[in-house]
Amino acid sequence: MKFTRREFLVSTTALAFAPTAYATGGETPFDREYVIEMARDLASRPYVEREMVPQEWQDLSYQQYRSIRFRLDRALWYETETPFNVDFFTPGLYFPRTVKVETVENGMTKPVAFDLEMFDKSEDVPQLPIDDTLGFSGLRLRTEMHRPGKTDEFCVWQGASYFRAIGLHEVYGLSARGLALKTGDPDGEEFPEFIRFWLERPEPGQRNMVVHALLDSPSVTGAYRFNVTAGTDCIMDVEATLFPREELPHVGIAPGTSMFLFDQTNHSRFDDFRPAVHDSDGLLIRNGAGEVLWRPLANPTRLQVSSFVDTNPRGFGLIQRKREFSDYADLEANYHKRPGLWVEPQEYWGKGSVTLVEIPADQEIYDNIVAYWRPAEPFAAGSQVDLSYRLIWGEEPQRTPMPRVVNTAMGENTFGEGRLAVIDFEDSELFADIDAITVFVDSPHAETSDGVLQRNPDTGGLRLAFSFQPSDRNHVELRAQLLKDKQPASEVWLYRWTT
Repeated sequence: MKFTRREFLVSTTALAFAPTAYATGGETPFDREYVIEMARDLASRPYVEREMVPQEWQDLSYQQYRSIRFRLDRALWYETETPFNVDFFTPGLYFPRTVKVETVENGMTKPVAFDLEMFDKSEDVPQLPIDDTLGFSGLRLRTEMHRPGKTDEFCVWQGASYFRAIGLHEVYGLSARGLALKTGDPDGEEFPEFIRFWLERPEPGQRNMVVHALLDSPSVTGAYRFNVTAGTDCIMDVEATLFPREELPHVGIAPGTSMFLFDQTNHSRFDDFRPAVHDSDGLLIRNGAGEVLWRPLANPTRLQVSSFVDTNPRGFGLIQRKREFSDYADLEANYHKRPGLWVEPQEYWGKGSVTLVEIPADQEIYDNIVAYWRPAEPFAAGSQVDLSYRLIWGEEPQRTPMPRVVNTAMGENTFGEGRLAVIDFEDSELFADIDAITVFVDSPHAETSDGVLQRNPDTGGLRLAFSFQPSDRNHVELRAQLLKDKQPASEVWLYRWTT
């Protein structure tokens, strides 16, 4: 089951029922080892695609599918002392296969039965057949957050191994995945699927909820445990146990998937009234040596992959730094409220690279940015791989001690040759004496100017401007940083300019 990435984005492959080797009805004893053993057994057998729902469901239009809405009064644990509710999604359109969902109470599982009466639908939705293939395509978590006595949604699993979450007062933006396989490879990407979920019922007053998921794919199976806490930031502690069916030379751990269309670096390519359109504007890395890197995202004219080689990274993530409405001027999308996603390894990840894949896009409907950890050594067929990491969803879930880059702009060097790069750094006590700050600018591909450093009266921080001469090159790697007493006084700014 191999697709190009664009084919997948147009028609997402959703999920199916669990393998028949395990009980799917009645109550069953449960713990995490149960899911691990199920994944191990799946990996020992050939991959089998699951059935699709009836064609009438698949033929629903986008508007018809959106008009099928879950009734909140049918939510799992509705009007009980349980501090979380769970909503469900129907299959159809981009989700032709279903997932099995079970609850866990007192160490025993109980299936959640699909019932079309759980949903309201508009009059233009046709009569839909019900058969044994019917089930849910995903689920959504709700809890009380900022409205006393009312629940708000904050986390969704739906489609392949995709899931999304938000912090307080945010709107959904980028997604995470259980696993990425062969992202950007010429032969196409493989999309593992979560095919079965177990929901541990929280006790009254409990602020976290545990969700287990079984992953299946032609190349690998896996058992996942998500410990989810809602709040100002949504925090997920993830444990994953993988069982490769075959060698995995290109695997992406803790992948984030986002959208970047344009900002001040490439606005000239888009005839659009908005100043910027993106779910994330940069990749933040805190590498194993403690160095803080900021790589503004790009929408290239051809596929590009960047690898930031490291050993035991401290963290990385796709971040949305611009937080003002005026940064986007979009009353519908609310891009200024989109969360960032920070990944923190909870163990030694060894050698590898934070990998950034940037895919050309001409519309904001396409998720064209992927970032993940790629281990240096392939995962061997028949092995067991145990991973643990934390995901933090929020406004800027990781703040490092270094003054941040808050904006990058590029354009023609009007009063000279080549291109001009303009970088704004936020205000900092380190910048009290601008004469004490020195500039480092470098490129292995192009001649750069020394750079001019000025106070930005709007931000209070510093603006660095420098020019570079690409000549006949179609790409140029750039690096810049502010220093004080020969020590870092800002994040390291990295950028790949392309034609």
